[in-house]
Amino acid sequence: MELPLVVGVDGSDSSLRAVDWAADEAARHGLPLRLVYVSRWERYEAASLQQSLERPSEQVLADSVVTDAAARAAVRNPEVRVTAEVLAQDTVTALLDEGHRATMLVTGSRGRGQLKELLLGSVSLAVAARAHCPVVVVRGDAAGTVGAHGRILLGVADPSRGRAAVAFAFREAAARKCEIDAVRSWRRPGYEGTGLRRDTSAPGISREMRAETELDQALGPFVGKHPDVAVRRSTVEGPAHQVLVHRSAAADLLVVGAPRRHGRVGLQIGRTAHAALHHAHCPVAVVPQPQ
Repeated sequence: MELPLVVGVDGSDSSLRAVDWAADEAARHGLPLRLVYVSRWERYEAASLQQSLERPSEQVLADSVVTDAAARAAVRNPEVRVTAEVLAQDTVTALLDEGHRATMLVTGSRGRGQLKELLLGSVSLAVAARAHCPVVVVRGDAAGTVGAHGRILLGVADPSRGRAAVAFAFREAAARKCEIDAVRSWRRPGYEGTGLRRDTSAPGISREMRAETELDQALGPFVGKHPDVAVRRSTVEGPAHQVLVHRSAAADLLVVGAPRRHGRVGLQIGRTAHAALHHAHCPVAVVPQPQ
């Protein structure tokens, strides 16, 4: 059985954009779509339900949110099988649990509460930093969310740290029939150009060459598996998070990896993924990479 794409919905404009994106993604990969709204009204209003025949406002809201989201997805892509459910749990806990039975988790970049104007909602950040399946946070301009650029931007990390993000990017590019813009950043040593030490070994050149080698090593196993996917390779000097955020303006999806260390609790997300989730100009896929 193919695992569904799971979307967390809350009725906000941001979550509705996530529904649209996920409906297109489900159609692209031939997957079912599952919409979940997390509400704990059952726990706190059980007593009042026994004393009143009227449905509590939170239940009405929850039912309305999932019904409207399911109808929107059905109109967007009628061929996609859509299911929807209201869950009585903590939001982050519920979505992380759903992730164990999902191909991918999809969220909007902002929530419905008083903190909706923050750059990134706390739920989206917590899920992206802890889930054990890929998480896509839908953000950015309309061109990126509808796939107008025909390009997947891939941030390539050290090949020894896992290639899950690379594999994800190639699958996406193959399904979308678009190219991959694979980027490996590198930095010059801090002393270079200060005059404190004579440069006899051209460290900047050697670091760039090492970045090119690492890029080839990371991409190599997947190029042969996906011969129809065009790959543009770039080694760029500068901080990875700044390079990727800048280039995301011309991409439909930015793919980055995030470490998942067994037995470690709390948020597990690097600086690059953190910056991308807050500032990228297109949807961001955070792919867990076991360490």
